[in-house]
Amino acid sequence: MKNRQRNREAFSEHSYWQSYSDMMAALLLIFILIIAITLAIYKQKTTDLDNTRLELSAAQTELDAAIADLENSKVEIEKSNEELAASLAELQQAYAQAALTKEELNNAYLEIENARQELTTTKNELQNIVGIRTDIIGALQDTFDNSNMEVDAQTGSITFSSDVLFRFNSATLTDASKESLKEIIPKYLDVLLQDRFRGYIAEIIIEGHTDTHGGYQSNMSLSYSRAKSVADFCLDTENGLSETKIEQLQKLLTVNGKSCSSPVFVTDAYGNPTSEVDMAASRRVEIKFRLKEDEMIEKIAEILNQQ
Repeated sequence: MKNRQRNREAFSEHSYWQSYSDMMAALLLIFILIIAITLAIYKQKTTDLDNTRLELSAAQTELDAAIADLENSKVEIEKSNEELAASLAELQQAYAQAALTKEELNNAYLEIENARQELTTTKNELQNIVGIRTDIIGALQDTFDNSNMEVDAQTGSITFSSDVLFRFNSATLTDASKESLKEIIPKYLDVLLQDRFRGYIAEIIIEGHTDTHGGYQSNMSLSYSRAKSVADFCLDTENGLSETKIEQLQKLLTVNGKSCSSPVFVTDAYGNPTSEVDMAASRRVEIKFRLKEDEMIEKIAEILNQQ
């Protein structure tokens, strides 16, 4: 009985330690399993982390490349903006220049149009006086038809010999010449100052001339003094012109001394002038007229020169 009890106790004790060791073995196995699982998870995480790092590195490379492209694009955009600004400035300058050119062109058109209108007006005025010179010369020739005074068929001027009007080297009219002038000058001026022609007359000129003897200055003084003596005679109411005609004449009259600058030359048998001066014919006083037509021709020449 006692042996049986001892065996039972021994078996009971052995069963306790065996359970304890089994438990410890199971715990160790679990611990090992946990460590293995942990290591596996760690390895997987490490692998995932490395992959992530590689992906991040690749993404960083791509990002760096994208940033570089962005910087390049920014530089190109800035360059394009500069080019665009330059083009805009050129465009604005071209526009301003075009506007200025257009304004200049409009001004030129306006000037041309004004010149055209002025030319048309002048042309109309010229057309209104076509033939007036011929009519005046014809009226003068009719007036002096039965007179010894000749009217120049081209200019309508009349000429007095200084030898008839004055004594040698004198500018005082002789008594005989005054009678001749009283007969001729009123007739001549009456034609020019009549209502039909007066509006076309720009100037009535009394012009003195000398021969080529003597100096230019002394001849200038003498030629002017003689022309002025004839002018003073014309402006005297006692010599045939009415006060009204004298007032009209004063507005048109010009007195010139030409000295010996326009001598008359001797003509040959064919009427051609030679180099020999006709002294007697050169000493003269001319009365002539200038039409407004002449002023208009000069005006037209100016307009044409401006075109």
